[in-house]
Amino acid sequence: MNANVSLTTPAVSVAIEGVNLSYGDNHVLKDVNLAIEPGEFFAFLGPSGCGKTTLLRLIAGFNRADTGRVAIGGQDISGLPPWKRDVGMVFQSYALWPHMSVRRNVAFGLEERGVKRAEIERRVEAALGLVGLGHLAERRPSQLSGGQQQRVAVARTVAVEPKVLLLDEPLSNLDAKMRVQVRRELRDLQQRLGLTTIFVTHDQEEANTICDRIAVMNDGIVQQVGTPMELYERPANLFVAGFLGTANILNGRVLGSGADRGFEIEGGIKLPIAADVPIPDGARLVFRPQHASLSEAGAKEGDALAIPCVIANREFLGASIRYGARIGTAEVAVDLPFQSGRDLFEIDDAATLALSPRSLLWLSE
Repeated sequence: MNANVSLTTPAVSVAIEGVNLSYGDNHVLKDVNLAIEPGEFFAFLGPSGCGKTTLLRLIAGFNRADTGRVAIGGQDISGLPPWKRDVGMVFQSYALWPHMSVRRNVAFGLEERGVKRAEIERRVEAALGLVGLGHLAERRPSQLSGGQQQRVAVARTVAVEPKVLLLDEPLSNLDAKMRVQVRRELRDLQQRLGLTTIFVTHDQEEANTICDRIAVMNDGIVQQVGTPMELYERPANLFVAGFLGTANILNGRVLGSGADRGFEIEGGIKLPIAADVPIPDGARLVFRPQHASLSEAGAKEGDALAIPCVIANREFLGASIRYGARIGTAEVAVDLPFQSGRDLFEIDDAATLALSPRSLLWLSE
């Protein structure tokens, strides 16, 4: 991009306060409260139907809350129509005009706003330079790849210099390899612009790799907000643990007290639990596959919990081997690094599953 051409919009905060929204008897958003920092790349993450796109459209002005408010840069915008909110939205379908060139697509929003021609040319050049498509300005959308079309949609949005950039699953139409490339480009662009950006996705890998913080949503409720690592290492409940990465979740009950305290999992296996470990009522035992290890039957590793198991299945994942290990009546996943020449456990082998007490989580619904 020409060093003398730029798009500059001061970063602003976004506040969502006490928002409820219903469609008839369907309560879609339930008392949503979020504070998004200026210049933050923030994600709404959750399964289909959890309310994340509804919340994004509410910020854009396409939905109206029953209660609560949305503020941008401290200004309540709840009563403003979409075109007065100073937000830009990139839709899942990209919504490009097929009969217009790339240049005209990017200029369209500026023309509709009555921006002067010289300023339109400056902003279009800047936006296309930011996404690296200046050399394709005269092509039509049908002559571009999916990734290039997505970049045109982003360029068109940033050209109007919005205060907040909204991205509604913008990578879902791309193949796996292109998604990796384009999400890196999105992160790089957001960092260069310093623009407050809100990203909707159901793909945890997308959210983890490009976002500063994530709001995990389910059934219209914000389950937890945090950085990707915080959510992975310290999930607030079983839903967050299961949605972010692979989690082994074991049912059981706490028995005994003091030195005799233990957690009996289904199948009658009792695991010792230190007396000072807090366990909520109805909690289940949760651990990640990489936090467990396998060794020969009867082996013991330091202060690790040693649990007899039987190998039920095995998957080669390239960098690791994922074993399915039966303990009692449950089956858990264990990920071990793959090393060429190293002996592998075979199906029906007896083994010992080792767990560090520090890696265990006790979570409820």
